[in-house]
Amino acid sequence: MITIIDYGAGNLRSVINAVSRLGYQPEVTSSAGDLLNAQVVILPGVGAAAETMENLKRLGLVSPIQRFIAEGRPFLGVCIGMQVLFAGTEEGGWHECLGIIPGRVKKLPSGLKIPHMGWNQVKQKVSHPIFDGITDGANFYFVHSYYVEPNDGSLVAGETEYGMPFCSVIARGNLVATQFHPEKSGESGLRMYANFLEMVLK
Repeated sequence: MITIIDYGAGNLRSVINAVSRLGYQPEVTSSAGDLLNAQVVILPGVGAAAETMENLKRLGLVSPIQRFIAEGRPFLGVCIGMQVLFAGTEEGGWHECLGIIPGRVKKLPSGLKIPHMGWNQVKQKVSHPIFDGITDGANFYFVHSYYVEPNDGSLVAGETEYGMPFCSVIARGNLVATQFHPEKSGESGLRMYANFLEMVLK
């Protein structure tokens, strides 16, 4: 079962549509029990990381997400769903996040148009199944004002330039996360969802 987490602020409909187009029937849930029984979990996101964490805490989903990932089970984080995987965010002051990936979420440099919104290239830093059939430098759709900075640079699978190079894809075992929205990124984005699901369900 492919489970998409509904915490009240995610970009649900577009993600459901993308997964459904690939021939899967995703389940949408805000239940810890459903999450722990899932084969695959997708955490979509829009908005602020601190607010997302408050919603996840309110729903009792923090510990189940941490456990699911710690067990090496397939998890895809999108945008805010990527940022909350880190130790904490500087957005609105310091706020602790899930603490799954050592590192922090930082604001894009001043002097840039913020949010970073629209299409931008993703440079593939490693050879990984998530990129199968996707051209190096392919464009994906971004909407964000903050970026992740992992302590371990080897986790950076994709990188994007916006005033500076920043991490736009994380890959560690069955954990993959993107700063951009694959579900809003046309054929390349749909292929990325297909690659992830084929990688973890085969």
